[in-house]
Amino acid sequence: MPMLHCREVLPSTRKSVTHKFSIGGHEGYLTVGLFEDGRPGEIFVKISKEGSTLSGLVQGFTRAFSLCLQHGLPLREACDRFRGMRFEPLGATTNPEIPEATSLLDYVARYLDLRWGAVR
Repeated sequence: MPMLHCREVLPSTRKSVTHKFSIGGHEGYLTVGLFEDGRPGEIFVKISKEGSTLSGLVQGFTRAFSLCLQHGLPLREACDRFRGMRFEPLGATTNPEIPEATSLLDYVARYLDLRWGAVR
């Protein structure tokens, strides 16, 4: 039977980083809640297509991604799973470090890896 990892819970008051982005003309905000040591422990994405099916699916993705981080999945491994996924919206971004994204999940994974990938 596989060993289960205990969930590492973020403090009630935590530091976070909010990043504004645009992919293929669709604006959004990525907020990353941080553990006390600076590692990402949760993510939230707010996109301009509020109320859409895409918005609901993105909220489910962010909850699952956050739980994976809190249960010990290394950030780089989590990012590897979502980098390269392809669906709308896609295209040019406002981030010069990630000029093109193949999806919202691709963009989020690449941004997190660029910003915190070396953090263990």
